[in-house]
Amino acid sequence: MFKLQGILPPIATPFDHHGELYQAKVQHNVEKWNRTGLAGYVVCGSTGESVYLTTEEKMQLWRWVAEYAAPDKVLLCGTGVESVRETVALTNAAAGMGYKAAMVRTPHYYKNLIHRMDSQVLYFRAVADQAKIPVMIYNWPQVTGVDISPEAVATLSQHPNIFAIKESSGSLEKCIQMLQEVKSGFQVLTGSAPILAPSLAIGCSGAVLAFANAAPYAAISIWEAHRSREFAASMDWQKRILRAAQLVTVKYGIPGLKYAMDLNGYYGGPPRLPLTGITPQAQQEIAKAFDGLKG
Repeated sequence: MFKLQGILPPIATPFDHHGELYQAKVQHNVEKWNRTGLAGYVVCGSTGESVYLTTEEKMQLWRWVAEYAAPDKVLLCGTGVESVRETVALTNAAAGMGYKAAMVRTPHYYKNLIHRMDSQVLYFRAVADQAKIPVMIYNWPQVTGVDISPEAVATLSQHPNIFAIKESSGSLEKCIQMLQEVKSGFQVLTGSAPILAPSLAIGCSGAVLAFANAAPYAAISIWEAHRSREFAASMDWQKRILRAAQLVTVKYGIPGLKYAMDLNGYYGGPPRLPLTGITPQAQQEIAKAFDGLKG
């Protein structure tokens, strides 16, 4: 089974001030991240504003990141869309570019139908049956309005081509239940930076964190402290990042994260409309929270 450990950012998509993909800044960010201990990159996830990208733009980003990423960085593609057919097509296109696994979010448009466990299991099984690379379930109920249950994840963990879940609900209790119920070897990764250290402590094998775009060293410090069994050190780092992580994930989201990236020597740049930049007051709040958390 495919193994994934460590910290991966779902990378932010650089746009220029005309709203076009900005190749030079993709290269700048990836080559700078290459010098860190990040395990790899997720390209075209939620943090990458994937719902605002055309199919052609997704393909272009996958090609660019595959070109610029260091050989030791594992590449995951964010491919989840509403239909099984398009998700499979995107996944297999990225597989042809060297991507090792696909992160597939829960479908959510027809909530009255897709909230049922049988519908969710059918979707992920159908994708995994046809995908040429392993599949990671991606659950972010705060945004999708659909929360996949631990029971559904336990069922899906039996599929030979579904290897993990990125659980972004922020619930430690849910992670614990999943870890108890899934098949041996199935991996649970957290998508919530504010609970990174305790998530690792309970058995999560890593994390896919938007926060790591702007402050990878801080996130990696928690991971390394966990690996060396220095729980006090990991919790100390957790306290240090808590405010900053909350601001760029919960309060201000992608526009706030992109501003934090600009502060820390990466290119964040503008989000894509209808998202807009943050206020000067929010900029000051983020700058204060990230003071001391360098990129």
